[in-house]
Amino acid sequence: MDTVMGFFSPGPMEMLIVAVIALLLFGNRLPGVMRSLGRGIVEFKKGVQGIEEEIDDASSGPEKKAISGRE
Repeated sequence: MDTVMGFFSPGPMEMLIVAVIALLLFGNRLPGVMRSLGRGIVEFKKGVQGIEEEIDDASSGPEKKAISGRE
């Protein structure tokens, strides 16, 4: 039996059983849930990219102004 930090780590057979149960319970709603999850991931990535751009702009902002001669 594998353990991760003291907890039981499921093997491939256990994961298959969980997947089958999830499919039976949420089969008709699963495509919508996955679509929503995908949209959420895309929005999260866009947000992270926007934050990275703001950080890059803020860190290189004074240098750009000095080079271009504007203040």
